[in-house]
Amino acid sequence: MDGRGAADNVAAVAGSVRRGRAGAGRARAASLPTGAEDVGTNEAAVEAASPSIERPERRGARSDRPLDQSRLTSLVGYAASRASLELRKCFTQNLGPLGLKTTEYSILMLLAANPDVNQKQLGQTLDISPPNMAVTLDRMVERGWVERVRSTRDRRAQQIHLTDAGRELVRKSEKIAANMESGALKGLSGAERALLVELLMKVVDSPPSQR
Repeated sequence: MDGRGAADNVAAVAGSVRRGRAGAGRARAASLPTGAEDVGTNEAAVEAASPSIERPERRGARSDRPLDQSRLTSLVGYAASRASLELRKCFTQNLGPLGLKTTEYSILMLLAANPDVNQKQLGQTLDISPPNMAVTLDRMVERGWVERVRSTRDRRAQQIHLTDAGRELVRKSEKIAANMESGALKGLSGAERALLVELLMKVVDSPPSQR
């Protein structure tokens, strides 16, 4: 076979292959629904052409079933933390409009019950570091609720006193606070509530060596 004959054979084979591929493509297109020829193999287009087919990974992607908390509910700290969140919501809703934060409210109540108190005593009672307590008291002084006064016993020491505005705020906030926790604690009887407070304060007041 000369070179020209070989070339003719190669061209014939290539043409046959091309015709075979084209025929297979037409057969595949004929087997698809009308209009599906334009869809090709694009996944998004195929999905649009078959909306009734749900992708497996999308089924149940979001679930409202509650999580298993059994590994946490045996811990007093977890229960106390969750309860604290609910009680803080009550505080914010009821005393927030007065511009009070929980720490500021606690300081006001301590000052109302203890006339001669200094910054160190407040910090120790509420377990607040001296720098943070100083910042909080500065803010309360600026708002006119408390004032720093030189001790009559030791001129080097300062005591924290309520101002007239502070005493009025104590009166208002204490009245509101009397019932502000009733919503969060509605599932407890009076005796259960008293017992809960007693047990929590027992934890708070335990010596550091026993904690």
